[in-house]
Amino acid sequence: MTLRARLLLAQLPLVLAVAGLGVGAVLTLRSLGAASQGILEENYRSVLAAQRMKEAAERIDSAVLFMVAGEPEKAAPQIAGNRALFETELRAEETNITEAGEREAAAELRRRWETYTAEVATLGGLSRTAASAAYFGSVERSFLAVKEAADRILDMNQAAMVRKSARARAVARRLETATVAAGLLALALAVLTTTRAITRALRPLNVLTHAVRRIGQKDFAARARVEGTDEIALLARDFNSMAERLAEFEQSSLGAVVQARQASHAAIESLPDPVVVFGRGGEILAANEAARTLLRLPADEQAARLGDVDPAPRAAIERARAHVLAGRGPYVPQGYEEAVRLVVSGAERQFLPRGSALHDAAGAIAGVAVTLQDVTRLRHFDELKTDLVATVAHEFRTPLTSLRMAVHLCLEGAAGPLTDRQSDLLYAAREDCERMQAMVDDLLDLSRIEGGILDVRVAPREVEDLLDEALEAERAAAAEAKVELRKEAPPGLPTVAADRERIHLVLVNLISNAVRHSPAGGTVRVAAAEGPDGHVTLRVSDTGRGIPRELQPRIFEKFFRLPGAEGAGAGLGLFIARETVRAHRGDIGVDSAPGRGTTIWFTLPAVESGEQHLSGLA
Repeated sequence: MTLRARLLLAQLPLVLAVAGLGVGAVLTLRSLGAASQGILEENYRSVLAAQRMKEAAERIDSAVLFMVAGEPEKAAPQIAGNRALFETELRAEETNITEAGEREAAAELRRRWETYTAEVATLGGLSRTAASAAYFGSVERSFLAVKEAADRILDMNQAAMVRKSARARAVARRLETATVAAGLLALALAVLTTTRAITRALRPLNVLTHAVRRIGQKDFAARARVEGTDEIALLARDFNSMAERLAEFEQSSLGAVVQARQASHAAIESLPDPVVVFGRGGEILAANEAARTLLRLPADEQAARLGDVDPAPRAAIERARAHVLAGRGPYVPQGYEEAVRLVVSGAERQFLPRGSALHDAAGAIAGVAVTLQDVTRLRHFDELKTDLVATVAHEFRTPLTSLRMAVHLCLEGAAGPLTDRQSDLLYAAREDCERMQAMVDDLLDLSRIEGGILDVRVAPREVEDLLDEALEAERAAAAEAKVELRKEAPPGLPTVAADRERIHLVLVNLISNAVRHSPAGGTVRVAAAEGPDGHVTLRVSDTGRGIPRELQPRIFEKFFRLPGAEGAGAGLGLFIARETVRAHRGDIGVDSAPGRGTTIWFTLPAVESGEQHLSGLA
């Protein structure tokens, strides 16, 4: 007899048990269905009719209010349609009497409904004042009486449904007990009759399982000795053939595997930057000499643990590893502020963590490679660049101030009368001077931010005042660009802790950008809303062409400008805005999609505890 036949015979008692339980279950479901159907047939129609009559009466009452308000043309169609609906549902209730006292309740509802409709009909010929007096004198009471009668029918049938549902649950419990008892009995009989048959039929599988386990432990000499001609015996012979081929493959491919491993190890070792390779579970799979030296890891990679590394580099490495394992792509640091300072050969050096995923054959993340990039020289060059920018901007201020003053005096006529052409040239020069002054101010703010000395003096500020001041400052530019400025701020916004001048510059910069990127006839919305986390969110939205998704993470970087962007500027406005908001302990971000405009939002903390709260921010 084949294994298939033996297993089928062993399952026969279970099949019989399942069939018996199936018959019992069908009977049980039929009984429960009958009980539920009784509830639906007897009471649900009355409940539905009562609810619909209430809704129709309420709509008629709303239409009557239109009549009282002097708009009968809106009321007539609504009264007619809902009167027909009420009559239909009332007749349905009168033909579905199922509970004691329900017939009297339906008759009372009919009487009150006829009284109400008669009073509504008299309103049509009255003046607006007389109709209002009649409505509040008697019609409204009749409407409430109709609703009360409908509620009585509704409550009566709902109470009946609850009682019948309780009876149905009692039936269900009895049937459940019977089903469980029958199931236990059938299961006991099935287990007793099938255990021996299955054990005897599957005994050869123990031999095969043992051989498979040994193969999994790379013991390719293991063989499964199973006698017979059934399926398991055939499987054992095929398994033995496979084991022989695996042994041959192991001998032939072992050298290639070892060579590939040595090549990858040599590639990692040759990298000048520290590299650590982690498995998905966080274990260290490999580390080059630079990483072992910098992080003081043992030479034995199996004994290396991330927990033994100093806290500063360990936190940076763990941040990069967690970012990649979360499926958010490669980890790229956002700036030099993420650099880790370590002492190497007696000198301090700075390292930025970078993480990339290692994928298995199926494309899933199997591990993470974290590189600590030495950016000491780059950071030094960046500091030199910042110092140079600050120095140049500072040196520009004096001659630029003199130049602005000279142009202003010339325009005021201090140097004599001007021709129209001379005035036009001087006005253009003054605009260029103001634009250059703004750029110098941005560069000086940049140097203060990077030097960690951005001065933020917070105080309680009204959000609407901040919005009004910023909108007023940009109203002329918006009018010239034919762009509408719109404020959306609900009343009762909490006071925020803010530096008025700094937040004014942030809002003006965002509104100016929104106006510049909106087409003629577009709208710039400046909105504010209270958030659930003790912050107030301010949003500036335009109707421009939007920002591509791949460029959105970069718009707050220094000197970044969108490709094809028009207008002057050093690309520092959004960077300064981000740092200013962060100095207020707020957050800033962008929501945009191509063709759907752009929204720049930022948050400010709400003042909740007076000076104590403010001192914590400053």
